[in-house]
Amino acid sequence: MKIKLRCTAKPQSFLCLARFLGSALPFALPVVGLTLLFLSAGAQERRGTVPQTPQSLDLIVGKSLLVDSIHPMERVSVGLGGFAEATAVSPSEVLLSGKAPGETSLIIWQDDGSKLYYDVAVRPSRFLAENRIALADRQLKEELPGQNIQLSLEDDTFFLRGRVKDMTSAERAYSIASTLGKAVNLLYVDVPQPEAQILLKVKFASVDRNISRQIGVNLFSTGAANTLGSISTGQFNPPGLTMPTGANPAAVTLSDALNVFLFRPDLDLGATIKLLESRGLLEVLAEPNVMAQNGKPASFVAGGEFPYPVVQGSTGAGGAAVTIQFREFGVRLNFIPTITPRGSISLRVAPEVSALDFTHGLTVNGFSVPAITVRKLDTAVELNEGQSFAIGGLLDNRVTDSLEKVPFLGDLPILGKFFQSKSRTKENTELLVIVTPELVRPIPHGAPLPQLKYGIPFMDPNTPADMMTPAKDTAVFAPPSSIPVEILLRSLQAESVNADQSRAIAAPLAAPMPSPGTSPKR
Repeated sequence: MKIKLRCTAKPQSFLCLARFLGSALPFALPVVGLTLLFLSAGAQERRGTVPQTPQSLDLIVGKSLLVDSIHPMERVSVGLGGFAEATAVSPSEVLLSGKAPGETSLIIWQDDGSKLYYDVAVRPSRFLAENRIALADRQLKEELPGQNIQLSLEDDTFFLRGRVKDMTSAERAYSIASTLGKAVNLLYVDVPQPEAQILLKVKFASVDRNISRQIGVNLFSTGAANTLGSISTGQFNPPGLTMPTGANPAAVTLSDALNVFLFRPDLDLGATIKLLESRGLLEVLAEPNVMAQNGKPASFVAGGEFPYPVVQGSTGAGGAAVTIQFREFGVRLNFIPTITPRGSISLRVAPEVSALDFTHGLTVNGFSVPAITVRKLDTAVELNEGQSFAIGGLLDNRVTDSLEKVPFLGDLPILGKFFQSKSRTKENTELLVIVTPELVRPIPHGAPLPQLKYGIPFMDPNTPADMMTPAKDTAVFAPPSSIPVEILLRSLQAESVNADQSRAIAAPLAAPMPSPGTSPKR
């Protein structure tokens, strides 16, 4: 049996199937059922009920792209219109435009019942960023020529990569990159050369001279004309008289043996004549030499420590306690050298020469405390290498005349000299401090080392060869040519902390010494 079916409608409308069912014979029902199942499955597949894997589309804000469809389109939909916009420009083409950074989806319905799925990623425009990067690159090349520096942008963050020659170049490159926004410094910096070593030569030259002349007469009587007494101006210690007691006659006690002593027992008259001339000379020459790194403090002390008593405050009925402290004396030098951009050396220098002076000392609670003669200064100078400055100088001439006489008797011609005392002291002090900075370099390997010149030969050494470190070729550590900028920055910060600690340690050396008999401030 043959069945002919003529259908002019579309297959998906199933009109042909309805006509067929109306005219078909009952024995054809099984065949028609199978046909319905087959057509239904095909229609579902064409209508997109079966899940499909979406395709990816990348779009930039401000730009557009065309999406083609094989079959004519019936409908187009964009998930979030704030990120992208779809416009049909023909039955089979859609113009997709990016509006804002984000992600959305695009679905296209075709006239054959199928659907097209797209995942759309809208990325920000790099035009302005690339333009700014180009301007920053030009600035980097102009300000830091010949250095390998790259600037890139990733997710609104600018990354600075490459290699520069010093820390200053790294800081300038980071400053330029920071003008664009958030920047990350990933630069490598060439390992810097060792800091320059500065040798400071200081010369102290001091000469103190003094001349003293003393003339005076003290007259005394042990019983002349039944009178005991003495005539003195009081400038020089007169002899002491002891009154007679019973069988003991009057006695004379001399307090100063450096006198011309005259006494007439038959007249009970005597005199002490002061005729003294003294000369003093003190010469001091000190040449401390100290080496330090650029910008680092250095100090030098050559001398000793002397004890001096400090009286503490008393409490209650108890007496004041006395403690002993020690203070340094000798040759001291504190300085901080800094190499300026001009190539000169700026110095903050505080030299000092002190010595014990027992002549002008004092006694506190039985303790003999010497005085200290000090020659010191604190100044700042700027010199070129090898130049010298006289940073301190003193020319001091003093003349002290002292005349004492007995009223009326001291004004008599000729005889009045016996009733006068005269003292004249001349002092002359000359001080000169000269400072000379020099840039020094290590002694080359194998060069002879400086040696002291001994007055007498020393013992022969037991070890025939000098101790030494291994040769260079046996060294294990090899310093890198460049390191990350943050590592170099940490090392510079550590050096700065060490310098601050050195200044704190050297600060008490330059502090003024408290006077004996007073407790130090706490």
